[in-house]
Amino acid sequence: MRTRKTPAATKRTNNRPTASHAQNKADKVFALDIGTRSVIGIVAENEQSELKIIATERQEHKTRSMLDGQIHDVPQVAEIITSVKNKLEKQVGPLKKVAVAAAGRALYTMTAEASMDINGIITEEQEKHLDFITVQAAQEKLAASHIIEDSSFYYCVGYSTVYYMLDGSKIKSLIGQRGKQAVASVIATFLPRQVVDSMQSALTTANLEMQALTLEPIAAINVLIPSTMRHLNLALVDIGAGTSDVAITKDGSVIAYGMVPMAGDEITEAISKQYLLDFNIAEEIKRQLINTADEKIHFTDILGMEYTLSSEEIINSVDKNITDLAEAIAKQIAALNTEAPQAIMLVGGGSLTPNLAAKVAHTLDMPEPRVAVRTPDKVDNISNIPDVLKTPDAVTPLGILKTLGTQTLNLISVYINDIEYNMFNFRELTISDALLNAGINLRKYNGKPGLGIMVNINGESNILSGSMGTLAKISLNGNEASLSDKIEENCHICIEKGSDGTTPNVHLADLFLETQSINLYINGEKIAVEQSVLINDSPINDFTTVVHDKDNIIFPAPASIANALKYAHYNINNNIYHYTLNGIDKTYQTSPQIYLNGKTAYLSDIVKENDEIDFTEPKRLPLSSLLNNNNTTSDITVLFNDSPCLVPVTSDNVLLVNDNIVQTDYLVNEADNITYSAGKRKQAIISDVLLAADYTPPKPDSRMTFQILKNNLPVEFTAPVNENDNIKIILTPCE
Repeated sequence: MRTRKTPAATKRTNNRPTASHAQNKADKVFALDIGTRSVIGIVAENEQSELKIIATERQEHKTRSMLDGQIHDVPQVAEIITSVKNKLEKQVGPLKKVAVAAAGRALYTMTAEASMDINGIITEEQEKHLDFITVQAAQEKLAASHIIEDSSFYYCVGYSTVYYMLDGSKIKSLIGQRGKQAVASVIATFLPRQVVDSMQSALTTANLEMQALTLEPIAAINVLIPSTMRHLNLALVDIGAGTSDVAITKDGSVIAYGMVPMAGDEITEAISKQYLLDFNIAEEIKRQLINTADEKIHFTDILGMEYTLSSEEIINSVDKNITDLAEAIAKQIAALNTEAPQAIMLVGGGSLTPNLAAKVAHTLDMPEPRVAVRTPDKVDNISNIPDVLKTPDAVTPLGILKTLGTQTLNLISVYINDIEYNMFNFRELTISDALLNAGINLRKYNGKPGLGIMVNINGESNILSGSMGTLAKISLNGNEASLSDKIEENCHICIEKGSDGTTPNVHLADLFLETQSINLYINGEKIAVEQSVLINDSPINDFTTVVHDKDNIIFPAPASIANALKYAHYNINNNIYHYTLNGIDKTYQTSPQIYLNGKTAYLSDIVKENDEIDFTEPKRLPLSSLLNNNNTTSDITVLFNDSPCLVPVTSDNVLLVNDNIVQTDYLVNEADNITYSAGKRKQAIISDVLLAADYTPPKPDSRMTFQILKNNLPVEFTAPVNENDNIKIILTPCE
């Protein structure tokens, strides 16, 4: 007969409260274990330091809305949470806050130490404060370790105190003790922000506030391994549907946490693939393997084929997958503990996988009795545990309940620039804590410094910094605030970017506070000449001049004659005059005459202290110097007393400047119009020769007579002279 097996209906088991429960106004606590396959809720009341369970509810996810402990479908998970909450509220009244635990998916652990100076008797509050200081140290250590790219994307989801020390001695508890310095060592666990945020989102959708958060293995270990057992080297493995979380105890404390990304779903998927089954059908078959070991199991695959197999046959078909899971768990234990522990406790729904405990023992070479599946039949400080919670998968929700208010962390919401961020409220928090938690680097909001400029001064590079930008502006709930201001739930923090700085506006006077001078004598007058600055080889005397990037500056610049004369207001420029000569445009140039310490010098020559400069400004030229090629005069050469002699011969020329008759010594001005007409050349005579030779005849009382010979013939003073004539003077004493 064809039969089609369908998944068993969702189990809903309730502990109905008595009338006294409904009317009791005692504080209620609500713990919720949001697992990959199911959600378990427990409500308890505080009665004389003991938690009394008054209601519980378990429901399974309708779809695979969670994988490997991570929420993938927030609305679906929120729907189940809401359903569990509603069922419980019908029994115990309104529930607003809840404690939860996170699976160890992508778990990082960090051990850290911190100390605190104390005075007087140590209180419970001080011990807890020290714990949280140490958790912060672990968070900073994780950030500095470079294990992860950005520590701001990770939450601390739980911690365990490894030990306390008081004045150098280890001690179990600090409460009630006296001393000077207390030290705590904790092992803190960190999960990606996404894991916590998705859980927070699901709880918010279900109208629940996350009161506290812990890690699943921390919760489980507080149920099964109390502090009195932690001197033993034990391993606790919480095998859920998606992950297997590991915790190790030794020497009185929890020494390590770890996670295996494999669990019960690996076996379910193996059955599904082996027999072509829907995942939910395969999950039901896996449960029947646990509950009906000696019975036949009937099911139909997706093609309509019917199967009737023994539990042993199905277990054998997935034996390799069970072995793989056992080896992965054993490998993680060995990595955390470096050797096989004294015993291993398996909890969680996945711990019931057939043969799993034996395979873990075999892999670690341990006796099989030392690896056992544990159930929470009795838990310290928790009473009235119903039978439905005395199962391996109830260890974690009971652990969440037990650790509530001890080693849990509660969240608050803050808004930074209108974006909501969750952060753990483990002490009095400040704006600085909120920014650190959100991964906001305040420096990015500070104004950037203005671009600097680099100048070279006397051969050395100098950086002139721009002005600093202004700091970011911080406000809290609309009021100006600082990083140290305290924050509260739902506060609004606003960060405004500061203004950027500017490029420096630097003058020469900003670089050189004092000018320097050199004493010189110019045309006999003592003058103190201020030395200039060279910017890119150009002399600058104005100290209000702005310098620019890459300027090459020399100060004091070597003083030249030109610098000194300019400083003394002398005209050192060459003068150019324009004129016309007989209608033709012409120019002439005049230059100054310069002497340095009596020697001819140039404007570029460098001067030193007490040097003497003689300077004559440029002068206009006479007309004769401009007409020397126009035959205004000419020379003839004769022999005078057997020596060559040049004899100037004038002409009857006409010189007009601007229509006025002038002589050849006229100084030509700008734009003069010169007209020159050459006349007849005059005849040179003996007198011209004597004048040219600078010869003075003997005086009458000299008692000398003289005779003038031209070409050996006697002549008079007025005798004409021509080129190459031979002129002699014959002197004869008188008797």
